[in-house]
Amino acid sequence: MKISSEFSKYATHYSSYNIIQNQVVEKLLGHINTKPKRVLDLGCGSGAVLEKIEWKLEHFVGVDFAPGMLELHPKADHIECIYGNFNGDMLFEHLQTYIFDYIISASALQWADDLDHVMKNIAALNAPVGLAIFTAGTFKTLNKTASLEPLLRSRKEIKVLQKKYFSDAEFEVVKYTLEFESVREMFRYIKKSGVSGSRRVLSYKETKKLMDEYPLNYLEFEVAFIAH
Repeated sequence: MKISSEFSKYATHYSSYNIIQNQVVEKLLGHINTKPKRVLDLGCGSGAVLEKIEWKLEHFVGVDFAPGMLELHPKADHIECIYGNFNGDMLFEHLQTYIFDYIISASALQWADDLDHVMKNIAALNAPVGLAIFTAGTFKTLNKTASLEPLLRSRKEIKVLQKKYFSDAEFEVVKYTLEFESVREMFRYIKKSGVSGSRRVLSYKETKKLMDEYPLNYLEFEVAFIAH
C-alpha cells in the first residue's frame, strides 16, 4: 500500500465545489496506460470523467441515480447515460449484457450501502478497474473536534475488499488538504460540495461551537485508489 499526499489551495473566488473530486478523476485517468474503447463510469454525475478522457471512445456508459446529473452529462451517439443505482443487482444484471474494456468510478462508491456486494458485482463484469473511494480519514480533525464518528469506511476495510476482489490491482491511499480563507467559507464548501453525504447531525448551536473551535484552516480528505 502506497500513501501519498497532495495539497490544494481553495481560492476566495472559486468556480467549482468539486476541486478535490476533479483531482481524483485526473489521478484515476493517470493510471490508465492503454486507451480503452468501451468504458463504464459508475456514479458518472455531470460528466467529469468523460470530459477529461482525451482518447477516442467507441462506447461510453455513464450510470447515475440522480436524473438531474444525467441531464447535465454530455450527450453523443457513442455516449449512453443510464439511470440506475449501483446498490441494486438489477443494474448489474443489465450491465452484464455489455462488454467493457475499463470500469471507472470516481468519488461515488463510498456511498455504497454494501460495498462488499457492490465490488463483487463490479468484479463480475470482468474488466480492469479504476476506483476512487473516500475513506474515514476524510474530515478527520473536523469529526474529532465535533465528537462525531466517521461517516465513511476506513482504508483498512477498503484494502480488505481490494484484496478480495481486485488482488492484482494497485492499492494507494492519497491524502489531500484543501485550504480556506475562513472557517465560514469552509463550512459553505461542506454544504455545497456533497462531500458530507448530506449528513446533518449538529444543531445550530453545536455547529457554531464547532466553527469556533475547529483548529485548522483546511479540510482533510483521504482517498483510496484501486487501479489496474
